[in-house]
Amino acid sequence: MATSDQGMISPGDRLSPGLPRRRFVGALLGGGFLATLVAFVYPVLRYMIPPKAADLGGDSVVAGRVGELKLNSGKIFRFGNRPGLLIRTASGEYRAMSATCTHLSCTVQYRDDLRQVWCACHNGKYDLNGRNISGPPPRPLEAFEVQVRGDEIYVRRRRDA
Repeated sequence: MATSDQGMISPGDRLSPGLPRRRFVGALLGGGFLATLVAFVYPVLRYMIPPKAADLGGDSVVAGRVGELKLNSGKIFRFGNRPGLLIRTASGEYRAMSATCTHLSCTVQYRDDLRQVWCACHNGKYDLNGRNISGPPPRPLEAFEVQVRGDEIYVRRRRDA
């Protein structure tokens, strides 16, 4: 190496020790670009490829026991991987329907003071047959068949003829 009179290396005489530093910065920028690309492409692919159909379980479930519900009350139960709503009317009749609002898929509940099924998200209301009567819900709730066998209350999907 050429040194000046005072024993110092002049800037033009360096042997480029910055090359490993350039590779590091290049790898860092390349990795950032790759991560950004994945962050944009992954949601698009998830949108374009539909998910597998959800398993809703069997066609029939035990929703409760006789005597568990008082007159004019309701309870949420699991119907596969979705909630269901079991209602015992003031006359003692059992009714069941999906507990998923048809507007934005919120969980509905039975309001004994109104004697209606109510969605708290946007104040949607359904009658005891699951028909939408006010608010934004576009469709009625899916109605289920109720069977009392012994001490248990079975709920199953309605069979369309």
